[in-house]
Amino acid sequence: MSLPFTVRAARTSDVPAIKSLVEPLADQRILMAKETVAYYEGLPEFRIAADDDGEVLGCGALHVMWEDLAEVRTLATSPAARGRGVGSALVEELLQQARDFGVDRVFCLTFEVEFFRRHGFEVMADQSAVDPQIYSELLRSHDEGVAEFLDLARVKPNTLGNTRMIRRL
Repeated sequence: MSLPFTVRAARTSDVPAIKSLVEPLADQRILMAKETVAYYEGLPEFRIAADDDGEVLGCGALHVMWEDLAEVRTLATSPAARGRGVGSALVEELLQQARDFGVDRVFCLTFEVEFFRRHGFEVMADQSAVDPQIYSELLRSHDEGVAEFLDLARVKPNTLGNTRMIRRL
């Protein structure tokens, strides 16, 4: 049974709801915990699924890393919305956003391998998805998601053991 909802850009008033969606998943080590300030700083990257009453049912973000590479991150749905198309609608919206930005590849770090497979993602067989020159540029990033994508040793103690997946658009 589907749930009536719409997907829209996140607003500052959505940050508490985003944080409450993510916290239980961070406690289970499914998603990385973030400080509240990080949600505000990353707000333009977020999309929200909300029901007709304005209740936030899910969230997800698209983080552009390079000219042709972006990451789907912080994808979460409320327990009541799981299995009702909310996560799928968010992923499709984020993939469309990537296309609109001109990004050719989108990756994710996930435990939900089958979910992302249904959306055209494949497990990354080759961890060197970027050429050496871009790799050296990405090394300058302070973003932990970029470090995880590059499989840097400095993030190994903090990684969740998830699977790297990628989709070509």
